[in-house]
Amino acid sequence: MERVRQVAAVARLAARNRALRRLELAFAAFNGAEWGVWVAILVYGYAHGGANGAAAIALIQLIPSAVLAPSLATLADRKRPGRVLLASYLAMAASMGAVAAAIALSAPVAVVFALAPLVNLALSVPRPAQAALLPGLVSTPIELSAANVVSSWMENVSVLIAPAVSGLLLGVGGSQLSIAAMGGLALFAAVLVAPLPGPAPIAIDEEDDRPGMVDDVRESVAMIARDRPARLLVGLLGAQFVLIGALDLLYVVLAISVLGMGQSGAGYLSAAVGAGGLIGGVVAAALVGRRHLAPLLVCGIAAAGAALVTLGARPTVASAFLLLAVAGLGRAVFDVSGRTLLQRVAPPDMLARVFGLLESLMNACLAIGSLLVPILIAASGARAALIGAGALLILLIAATGRSLLAVDEAADVPVVEIALLRSIPLFAALPAPALETLGRALEPVDAEPGTVLMRQGERGDRYYAIAEGKLDVARNGARVATLGRGEGVGEIALLEDVPRTATVTAAERARLYALTKEPFVLALTGHPPAHRTARGVVQARRERLVQLDSG
Repeated sequence: MERVRQVAAVARLAARNRALRRLELAFAAFNGAEWGVWVAILVYGYAHGGANGAAAIALIQLIPSAVLAPSLATLADRKRPGRVLLASYLAMAASMGAVAAAIALSAPVAVVFALAPLVNLALSVPRPAQAALLPGLVSTPIELSAANVVSSWMENVSVLIAPAVSGLLLGVGGSQLSIAAMGGLALFAAVLVAPLPGPAPIAIDEEDDRPGMVDDVRESVAMIARDRPARLLVGLLGAQFVLIGALDLLYVVLAISVLGMGQSGAGYLSAAVGAGGLIGGVVAAALVGRRHLAPLLVCGIAAAGAALVTLGARPTVASAFLLLAVAGLGRAVFDVSGRTLLQRVAPPDMLARVFGLLESLMNACLAIGSLLVPILIAASGARAALIGAGALLILLIAATGRSLLAVDEAADVPVVEIALLRSIPLFAALPAPALETLGRALEPVDAEPGTVLMRQGERGDRYYAIAEGKLDVARNGARVATLGRGEGVGEIALLEDVPRTATVTAAERARLYALTKEPFVLALTGHPPAHRTARGVVQARRERLVQLDSG
């Protein structure tokens, strides 16, 4: 019931802001259009060339996006993000409308194949544009957090619903109807965001040179080449997109050629994977705070591989839905666990670029998966393609399992720091991933007796968690408290952006962990239960100070 109340509280917080309501509804429409149009275009490719045709149209869409998406994403930094978002939704609607019209008018297949990449290029812009727009629409950090949470919910639900709707439309009116409907969703999204231009871009000094995309990619690749754990995990996480690319084609082949479900069956099978992914996301979220994550990676990808092998061996409609859901569950567990482990092993100062390179690999790996399926089908048939895709996953994890265990054992998990944070009421409500992030940001500080850690009236820039020893707290020259392990000091100045309200001195030799202002504020204001706790702690201490001053 507490989880239900938290979910309802986040939804209400986001819904109170009219601009956020518009943005989130538009994002839901965008996600639906994205997932639905992908299934419909693959079905068209399959109808005009079998598995080879589906693979060809997938590659034609993915390759330009793999090359151009990073550059397109920077538009939201150079222009008003709301205007970029509007333009991208309009481009989605126009490109989908053009593809649907070409199919409806029986245009040559080459024309449809030439128009399809325009859809994928338009789809690569909305997420970075929305990320840039959100801060300009909210009034508090907690409202920003609520908006991001709602966006995540909508994206996950779209994986389940949109392919099924696309499948229904495919059955009623073919690819042209499904693609046209997805274009209508994109147009609806554009209408919603039209009144939201967003803030002006940050001014850039004309003498400053923007780093080029090639330079960023080159630096990230060089770092990963030197760092074996990061290289291993980026490779495995990239490999999952080979599976996704293969499955996107296998849905079509399986539904039409093997199970006789017709064109709409492709959408329904894709929805089954989405349903499993939703369950897997819940499972992985509950386990992500574990010390060892390699067993989860191994089990997740092995389960996905075994499900595909079993489905290839005995394909039926019922087993297809069940086993594809298992594959989706396993992949979700693998993805969450793998990304968490990558956060633990990647150099902190390179973390963003490592994940940026991983995202750049996504489209390339999707293209590889799309190319793999027709080769396997040509060699041994559709059922063998399913068995081959699953077997490749099992072989991959068998070959890397020992290395994964070694990486996991040596991963930089701040176990002691996390335990300390959990003992402090201010942080107790934070989920495990947030605690891990804060634990990595803590800086150890050894204070000798008499060391002044903060002075009353000074500007606050750090919070101190006490792991060992005692600290004296004095206000207006009089000692008002002595603090020990499991307590902390400095939250009032950071959360309320006011000068220090007291002077804190080490009463004895103390072992402390310092947390700078930015991660401290972001963690506590970005999680509703923790934010409520923090407000209560600050209010209690404020009331104590008023009593001391009046007494």
